[in-house]
Amino acid sequence: MPTDDDITAGLAFPILIGDIGGTNARFGLIADAGSEPHLFPIVPTGGYKSIEEALLTGVLPKDRPRPRSAIIAVAGPIKGDEIPLTNAGWVIRPKDMIAALDLAEVIVINDFEAQALAVADLSEANRAKIGGGEALTDHSCVVLGPGTGLGVAGLVHARQTWFPVPGEGGHVDLGPRTPRDLAIWPHLEVIEGRISGEQILCGRGLLNLYRAICAADGKPSLYADPAEVTQAALAHADPAAEETLRLFATYLGRVAGDMAMVFMARGGVFLAGGIAQKILPALQGPDFRAAFEDKAPHSALLKSIPSFVVTHPAAALSGLSAYARAPERFGLTTEGRCWRP
Repeated sequence: MPTDDDITAGLAFPILIGDIGGTNARFGLIADAGSEPHLFPIVPTGGYKSIEEALLTGVLPKDRPRPRSAIIAVAGPIKGDEIPLTNAGWVIRPKDMIAALDLAEVIVINDFEAQALAVADLSEANRAKIGGGEALTDHSCVVLGPGTGLGVAGLVHARQTWFPVPGEGGHVDLGPRTPRDLAIWPHLEVIEGRISGEQILCGRGLLNLYRAICAADGKPSLYADPAEVTQAALAHADPAAEETLRLFATYLGRVAGDMAMVFMARGGVFLAGGIAQKILPALQGPDFRAAFEDKAPHSALLKSIPSFVVTHPAAALSGLSAYARAPERFGLTTEGRCWRP
């Protein structure tokens, strides 16, 4: 496999970029270093057997130049030549992509590394601030995203270079703190005996939390879809749904504050993904920020760190595009994550 120095020299254009989530896949094509990416319509991962089938039959048009290389962000850890998605049925096999699309090289990174890359260039127009604090230039950042799962990544600045730090921070333990938490916790669905952040802070986790609240109060659950819970909460149509969204914001604030301390994220904490955008009014209420700052003995530190919701409609692709067009700006580790024929 090529080294990081080989990759810094640049990928071969046109470059295919892709953001593969647990539910949807987004793709774009960059013609050259001076071009903005051409974005293709979103495709559901469940609608195709493989990424190759999706690209050849549902994404790449016949009248456009075919890509010569690709950089793909996936929701899951990258180990070896077969990369299963954590929350979807696809298995990414870069060698199969090279063969099917006649590519010169394929790089695969974590999806929240791509979200972190996007933060390095995120304009004020593409973010909504929550609470106080001011971002310090060229300081570390954190990106969290409740979606099909809970993604977490850091972005560290050193030696005039941005270094994305991938991980599985969404699977850290999340425990009860208040009497209300203690009443709800026994009714939460667990995984192998524990509650991780992702068991609550994602789409299915929102439904898990709603059902636990109903069970704790001895009331029937009225909704079977997370979107229904969110809609009822934002419309003030159901008390249990409203409490669910308030507690969702609270628990997300707790985890976001923890990650801010881990990375000393004076450059800001960024909430990415569709769920954060959809529940922006709830996140701008008092619950998220109160929980974020409630970190004695470091509450003063947390108050100084700003938090944002990323409102860019395709932030991960924007991050991949930034890297593809100027890889020398980023200390992206590609060792063991780049394939060539």
